Amino acid sequence: MIRIVLGGLALACTGFLAFAEAESSEPPSMRFEWRSEGPPDLCGKTCHTWISAVGPVTEKTPRDFAAFAADRDVHGAVMALDSEGGSVVDTLQLGRTLRRFDITTTVGKTSTGGTGARSRASISPSASCESMCAFILLGGSHRYVPPEARVLVHQIWLAKKRERAETASYAADELVLVERDIGSLARYTIEMGGDIELLEVALRVPPWEPLYRLSRDEIKRMGLNNIDHLFNDQVRDVATTSGLGAPTAPSRGQ
Repeated sequence: MIRIVLGGLALACTGFLAFAEAESSEPPSMRFEWRSEGPPDLCGKTCHTWISAVGPVTEKTPRDFAAFAADRDVHGAVMALDSEGGSVVDTLQLGRTLRRFDITTTVGKTSTGGTGARSRASISPSASCESMCAFILLGGSHRYVPPEARVLVHQIWLAKKRERAETASYAADELVLVERDIGSLARYTIEMGGDIELLEVALRVPPWEPLYRLSRDEIKRMGLNNIDHLFNDQVRDVATTSGLGAPTAPSRGQ
């Protein structure tokens, strides 16, 4: 997968989303897939299920999720995020949609095994939620960040000037756009029950510096983690209860 090299906290401000060149004419965008720990005949109703959300947020993402939700009952579902961030405006739209569906968000990488009816999946905490992904995470009604997962933030910047941020010239309307998006992010952060410290810390990191990894204390203090387990039922070893193999991350029920 070709990695997009754009602004940190947001890969782009409104109207400035750009993509690295790829062989495909279709730029990468977040993919939504429904996953389960295993076939019903092995674990029945005890199977944990979730939505795997992988990739950057683009102008397509809110529409893609709406189409995904139209075909499935996603209310109260868990969404595992593994994303490098994306467009500010489209992230806020997606985050508000997740809240309306009472989605539980987490940071996790979905891995699958088996084929066909015998396929199974698990969530690995070895995943990253970068840039605007932190604000998607905040959109969940319930939010769980495993200790091993990484949440990284950065400043908003114009994507087309990301690579020469220190030397580029900026028009007044571009600066107005950035300021407007910062205001939208501040409002959204409070609306979602987060702490404005999240935005303050992100805005301290210029785009020419590495993304800043939030500590466990910061994640909890900023409201990015508000539950102790991902699913409601007790933490269990899937290997012993369903014969599926490796255990999943600590869980919270739907």
